[in-house]
Amino acid sequence: MKIFKSISCLCLVVGLLVFMTGCPSTTDKGNPKPRGQVNFGYFDTVSYVYTYAGDSDEAFAKNTEEVFKILSNYHQLFDIYHEYSGVTNLCTINKNAGGEAMEVEPELIEFLLYAKELYTLTGGEMNIMMGSVLRLWHDARTLASEKPAEAYVPDMDKLTAAKALTDISFLEIDEEKCTVRITKSGASLDVGALGKGYATEKAAEYLEANGVTSYVLNIGGNIRIIGSKPDGTGWRTAITNPHSDENYAMYLNIKDTSCVTSGDYERYYTVDGVRYHHIIDKDTLMPSDYFSSITVITADSGLADALSTALFSMSYEDGIALLEKIDEEVEVLWIEKDGTQLKTEGLTKYITE
Repeated sequence: MKIFKSISCLCLVVGLLVFMTGCPSTTDKGNPKPRGQVNFGYFDTVSYVYTYAGDSDEAFAKNTEEVFKILSNYHQLFDIYHEYSGVTNLCTINKNAGGEAMEVEPELIEFLLYAKELYTLTGGEMNIMMGSVLRLWHDARTLASEKPAEAYVPDMDKLTAAKALTDISFLEIDEEKCTVRITKSGASLDVGALGKGYATEKAAEYLEANGVTSYVLNIGGNIRIIGSKPDGTGWRTAITNPHSDENYAMYLNIKDTSCVTSGDYERYYTVDGVRYHHIIDKDTLMPSDYFSSITVITADSGLADALSTALFSMSYEDGIALLEKIDEEVEVLWIEKDGTQLKTEGLTKYITE
C-alpha cells in the first residue's frame, strides 16, 4: 500500500456532507424524482434517507420505514443510559455487571462477537469495554455543557482505577445459550465507536437484499451509499472544514460504499482554554492527540466506524500496519494538527472537484 503526503492549506475536517444537487429534480423529462426522509430519534443524531431511484411513494415509504425500524431496534439494544420494556439491552447488562448471565436477542450476540473480533484486529484500540473510563469523560462533558464555569478534567487516579475495569475478558458471551455476562462489578460496555455504523450497515443490508439501489443513508454523518445514481455515477461528498464556511478539505465521489469521519471537533468541552474532545486514548486515558480527523472509506459502515476511531488513537505508522492486515479495501484520509493531509493511494480515485 503506497501512501502520499501533501500539505493542505485547508483546515480541519469536520464531517461529511452528501450533495444532492446536479441530479434530476423533476420527472417532466422522464428523470427520477429525488426523495428524502429524516428522523431525529436514533443514536442522539439526525438520520437521513435519500434516493434518486424513482421509487413510487409507496415503495419509498416502505423502504424508509424499514430503515428506521432497524435503526430503532439497534438504538434500543445499544443504549447504555436507558432501558426499554421487553428489551435486555446494554444498559441492563451494565447494571448487572458482576451478576448472572442474561439472555439477550441474537442480534446483540452477533454484534458483541463482531466487536470482540475488531478488538483483536485493532490491538485493543476499538474496545467496547472502555465504558468505565468513557463514563467519567461523559459526565465531565455533560456538566461542562450545563455549567461551563464548573467544567473540570477527570481525575487521573479515577481514570486509572476505571482502566482496570476495561479488560475485554470481562465480557463473557455464550453463543449457544444466547447469554451475555460482565464478570467484573463496575465494568461496563460503551459501543459509541461502533454501534451507529453497525446499525447503518444492517439497514443497508436490508435494502440491498430487497433489490433497492440508488439510496443514500446519512446517519449522523455516517454515509452509506447503496448502489449508484441511476446513470451509474456516484455522489459528490464533501469532507467539511470546521474553520471556514467557504471551503472544504476535500470532495469525494463515492458509490456503493461507506464513508465515515472521526474528529476532535465533534464533541468537546473547554477547561482553562484547553479543548478536550471525546475520543479517548486507551493508554493515556486522555483525548487522543495524534490527528485532527480521520476519514475512512470502505464497503462496510460498521468497519469504517470502528477504524475511524481506532486509527485516530494510533500513530500514522501503526495505522498503516493495521490497514495492511485487513483483507477488505480500505482507503483513509488522515489530517494532522497542522492541516497536513496523509492519504492512501487508493483514495485518489475518489477525489473530485
